[in-house]
Amino acid sequence: MKKLYIRTFGCQMNEYDSGKMADVLGAREAFVRTDSPEDADVILFNTCSVREKAQERVFHDLGRVRALKAARPEIIIGVGGCVASQEGEAIVKRAPYVDVVFGPQTLHRLPQLIARRRESGRPQVDVSFPEVEKFDALPSARVEGAAAFVSIMEGCSKYCTYCVVPFTRGEEISRPLDDVIAEVSALAARGVREVTLLGQNVNAWRGALHKDGDDGEGGDFALLLECVHAVEGIGRIRFTSSHPREMTPRLIECFARLPKLAPQLHLPVQSGSDRVLAAMKRGYTVLEYKSVVRRLRAARPDLSLSTDFIVGFPGETEADFDKTMKLIDEIGFDGAFSFVYSARPGTPAADMDDPLPQATKLAWLARLQKRIDEQAQAVSAAMVGAVERVLVEGAAKKNAAELCGRTANNRVVNFPAPTHAHARLVGQFVDVRIVAALPHSLRGEIVLKEA
Repeated sequence: MKKLYIRTFGCQMNEYDSGKMADVLGAREAFVRTDSPEDADVILFNTCSVREKAQERVFHDLGRVRALKAARPEIIIGVGGCVASQEGEAIVKRAPYVDVVFGPQTLHRLPQLIARRRESGRPQVDVSFPEVEKFDALPSARVEGAAAFVSIMEGCSKYCTYCVVPFTRGEEISRPLDDVIAEVSALAARGVREVTLLGQNVNAWRGALHKDGDDGEGGDFALLLECVHAVEGIGRIRFTSSHPREMTPRLIECFARLPKLAPQLHLPVQSGSDRVLAAMKRGYTVLEYKSVVRRLRAARPDLSLSTDFIVGFPGETEADFDKTMKLIDEIGFDGAFSFVYSARPGTPAADMDDPLPQATKLAWLARLQKRIDEQAQAVSAAMVGAVERVLVEGAAKKNAAELCGRTANNRVVNFPAPTHAHARLVGQFVDVRIVAALPHSLRGEIVLKEA
């Protein structure tokens, strides 16, 4: 059996894509995943271009496996993901030992690209954008556990000034509704109880109702959530990542009337300054963002809200940053992905003046992250004594005699359970009383049998 090594960088979409790479290769010949590139027959780097010096990091990793290729020329080395989409042929020119280069929209063609590489002896590059062809060509996912990701759309059409996603993943393309529901239903039949719907701009989904329909009918994201909610066996639904401009009244109502929809939402804001938001081309003001949050919490009072922040955007001042800190205090976020701004080649923001010292940006970031951590810890502490519905994932990492699972607001809970009951409880929802809040997890105790 051949061995496959995949190193994944970046977002949950890339994690999902890496799983699909393994699926599509495994459908052609027997592969087993390995954590060691030295043992692998196929080595893939699934890249992300969001962070600073992403391209250099790719070539650094490629340099580390060059000797493996020299010793075993039959090894296949591939580069996929967003850096591959950006760089294309340039990757092969700089690292001629790379065999295949493919973008997020062409990962389904990986077996054919490898076959052509072996037949022709020449590197193969395909970073095209064939719309939803990828989803039609992918094999059924392997189910590992009771939770699964389902990609419902690709790309983004917002063109924020700092972001490369529209250029590396293309504009928004939505899967047909019946295609998504078929995948969710198949996952439920195989024991999946929680699904997370994925997209770069997931709540912008506007899909045809039928895969082969030509009647022009389409639905919005609220309709898709309603249909996923109706799938028997699915007990919890999440989605990420969303955009404030796409948080429609119908979608907000879903949080009030769809009990399977988790009371947890990731809603990136990026900044608390209207001036910075305008420079980012985010398309909303701070007041509009707060209005969305107010309506969401009116619909679902227990909503847990996380977000994204970019600190030190070109032209940002101390006053702008203070407004971001004020917004954090006003909203009460339960977590955030936060980064110092780094210019992405080809984006409008990369040409903006950026005089702010890096030390100032890093100091701001530390202040912001400290405040977010304090808020998240306060939420955890407030959960002590409450009974939470937990999806049991398996044995706890630090104590195999205990079980672990996730709450509706996506916190890890570790709790004791009789060893003989482990197999029966894994993959089920159980009610757990929270007895302690730790820095990165909760402790609990079962109070009811599984449903």
